Amino acid sequence: MPMRTNKLSANLGIEILDLDLSKDLDKKTTESIKDLFLQHQVLYFGQQKITPTEHVRFGRLFGELQVHVMNQYHETQNPELYQLSNIGEDGKPNGVFPDQGTHVWHTDASWQEHTGHATIIYCELATSAGGDTHFSDMYGAYDRLSQEWKNKLRGKRAAHSLNFSRNRRHGHQPMTQEQVNSTPTVDHPILRSHPDTHRKTVFLGDHAEHILGLPYQVGRQWIDKLNQLIVHDDLTYKHNGKKEIYLFGIIVALCIEWNITMHQKRGGLFAAAQLLTPENLNNF
Repeated sequence: MPMRTNKLSANLGIEILDLDLSKDLDKKTTESIKDLFLQHQVLYFGQQKITPTEHVRFGRLFGELQVHVMNQYHETQNPELYQLSNIGEDGKPNGVFPDQGTHVWHTDASWQEHTGHATIIYCELATSAGGDTHFSDMYGAYDRLSQEWKNKLRGKRAAHSLNFSRNRRHGHQPMTQEQVNSTPTVDHPILRSHPDTHRKTVFLGDHAEHILGLPYQVGRQWIDKLNQLIVHDDLTYKHNGKKEIYLFGIIVALCIEWNITMHQKRGGLFAAAQLLTPENLNNF
């Protein structure tokens, strides 16, 4: 029987109904989720209540999980989870968001040579206001690029650096030297095709620092301009993080290696697992 789904927005994302992700999923269900993932780019599983260990188990159904270099954000028992919280030691919101870079449009882990192919976000504690997460379609971004931009970007590669974006957005808490050393700058094509759907996308975001072959400042100007051009309101799904709407759901976003979406967060308590892309790109 096909899964029951609802559209999340006119152009991006679906909600998958009637699945309890705290339970084991059979192979057929897992394959159906993968197929829907490739079709719709953002999946939402509402009304979930899972433990960190179950979160990790769900992620492993689809591949190897990344352990993020920023170990200060690791969940206590599960280093595969990247946990962000503005809850202080007294149990109350402290008004401090621990990773300001997530407030800006970005592609998770684009600063790695072999990046991931999905981020699985779980809301542990929803807010009464704010807490949104936005996702923007990069298939549509490519389709709407002018021919002039497509010609200018053909064959161009952008350098991506976590140290660059961290210092730019969260410089008061820089990376340790060990973290910097383990994440050297890498470069990726700005225009690329998805290996399964063969659709073209734009691969940029806030971790992109400069463009190879261009003067640094010219590359910066191109990146800043493009990061504005490629986000379209009608191609963006804005997930409302309010307590009565979020319902402790899980969002799976195809937003990394192939940059099918970019996203930004707006507060709340979240844990995220990132799936690595195998080097041969045959998985998923």
